[in-house]
Order: sequence, then structure tokens, then C-alpha cells
Amino acid sequence: MPGSAKTLSACAMGGLVLVTAYTVALGSNGWLWFGWVVLTLATVGVLLTSGSRPGR
Repeated sequence: MPGSAKTLSACAMGGLVLVTAYTVALGSNGWLWFGWVVLTLATVGVLLTSGSRPGR
């Protein structure tokens, strides 16, 4: 896994922890969850494309 994919994965997992903590402490916020879903989908896209590069 390339360094950028690792960083993006760490940000997605950290984002999940933060959004969950926010939801528990202050209540649900749909925009935070939407942002986390978008970040997760971007992470999956990067992981899928980084694994399909020729010569790697």
C-alpha cells in the first residue's frame, strides 16, 4: 500500500472515531456522516486504483 493510501486510510479511520465521538457527545449531525462517507469512498477508490497500476 503506497504512503498516500495509508495516510488516507488513517484519516478515514480517525474521521470515523471523531464523528462517532461527536455523535455520542452532542447528537447526530448528518453532514458529518455524509463527509465521512465521502472520505471513505475516496479512500476505497484510491486503494482500488493503487493496486491496479501496471508494473507493481
